[in-house]
Amino acid sequence: MTRRSPRARSAPEPAALTLARGAARAGLSRLHGLQALRCAVTLGLAVALARLAGGLIETGELDGLALGVAGTCLLAGAGLARTIEARGAALEAEVAVALVDAAEARLAAMPARRAADLPRGAVIAGLQRHPGALARLVVGHAAARRMMALGPVLTAGAVAVVSWQAALALLLATPVMIVFFALVGGMIRERAAAQEAALGRLATQFADRVRSLPTILSAHGLPRETAKLDRRLEAYAGGTMGVLAVAFLNAGVLDFFASLAIAILAVFLGLGHLGLAEVPGFAGLALWQSLLILLLAPEYFLPFRRYAELYHAKAEGEAAADALAWVISEDAETVPACGAVLAAPGAHGLDLPHAGPVADFDLPETGLVALTGPSGTGKSTLLRVLAGVEAPLAGAFRVPDQDHPATWVSLDTPIPAGTLGVAIADGTPATPEAVAAAAAALGLDNDPHWPGGLDAPVRAGAENLSGGQRVRVAVARLLLRPGPAFCDEPTAKLDPDNAARVRRALAVAARTRLVVVATHDPVLAAMADRRIALGAPVSERQAA
Repeated sequence: MTRRSPRARSAPEPAALTLARGAARAGLSRLHGLQALRCAVTLGLAVALARLAGGLIETGELDGLALGVAGTCLLAGAGLARTIEARGAALEAEVAVALVDAAEARLAAMPARRAADLPRGAVIAGLQRHPGALARLVVGHAAARRMMALGPVLTAGAVAVVSWQAALALLLATPVMIVFFALVGGMIRERAAAQEAALGRLATQFADRVRSLPTILSAHGLPRETAKLDRRLEAYAGGTMGVLAVAFLNAGVLDFFASLAIAILAVFLGLGHLGLAEVPGFAGLALWQSLLILLLAPEYFLPFRRYAELYHAKAEGEAAADALAWVISEDAETVPACGAVLAAPGAHGLDLPHAGPVADFDLPETGLVALTGPSGTGKSTLLRVLAGVEAPLAGAFRVPDQDHPATWVSLDTPIPAGTLGVAIADGTPATPEAVAAAAAALGLDNDPHWPGGLDAPVRAGAENLSGGQRVRVAVARLLLRPGPAFCDEPTAKLDPDNAARVRRALAVAARTRLVVVATHDPVLAAMADRRIALGAPVSERQAA
């Protein structure tokens, strides 16, 4: 077993675990109440069955009251069990959804560069697996832990009414199980952490290989990459089997001690009824009292068994909470304070990530603004900052017309599957006539490389579109939206005719809103109403 240092023990719990506990708190209290009620009903059923069986054996008469109580308790227990299972499953689903929503919100608030640096495969696999594992920890495992403390106490109290010696015998078996839980805890926690790490590596490698599959095929590297994935898969399967092996060992040992304790009680009670031994607390009991002890003894150990069954859920949930730290954490958004709000559109004291300080500048309410300068000076970074996609390291900025959402134009602009008309009108209430006019302005209505006009098909992921076609669709969409626009190299991948169309469209759009472009195109820069020239490249500044 691995010893934790005092620092590790005093470390604050992961933010994801705190969020999950908060989402489960109200529902978990109701669930605990139902479980306590079910435990009381089970005790009543045991008493009724013991009186019913004892009376039938000793007198041959049927105890009508005991039969009625047993039937009532049986129906009530079944109804409560169904309600508890349904409530527990629903609460786990609610917690998992809350975690996914929080993760999506944090991802949306992350700077673009940081979000792009996350391992995509691990992110996707984690959001599918980790919320559920964490929900089982704070709901199923928490409910089992509470009942492990409450259930045996109520059961031992009921046994003590009949024989305090029998209740003491049950209580003496408890420390053994608690010690075993402690011994197994470190082992299963380490194996669960290794399992989660193996899953993250497998998902990340798989996503990376799918993205680079054409390169792998061209280099005849498919057998080599397949072998690597097989090794990752074997490591994950081995980790899973390791967790399950410890969980089964845990349950098996608990069943052994529980069976041994029940067998000892049965022997002592039998010796007392046969008159072969006078064991204090086990001799001189009525038959129904002995039956009650034997009926309640398994119920005493049931919460421990249930806790053991879910002990691996604790380890998996804790590993999931640590794995979600990259998105649900106090510093996940990393959005620095930008100072006071500027009175007029522009920027003051901006310090860009990877690019450094930028001279102060003003922005017009409408017009075309060009960000120019050599590659590496931070044009695209400044554009993302102004668009609100990325946060600056310091400084303040303001863009006009913040009442309408901004439009982003670049080579990787998202294009929905469907038709050209749907792609252009995406997110706008534009009329068919306006969509047709925007498509005509960009030459999309009669593109020889993309025939079909507004009914031209767009495949999933826009895989049948070139980078230039994506940009032209985005600019056409820009013409239909009222807010500011931010365009990253809008003419870089276009032939002269289509580049001219994009320039004209941007100039038209700039008559009614602010349009900011990061560009190397001297013609587009010359058309701008204002130019913001950035300095030397980052490499030159570092060399200096």
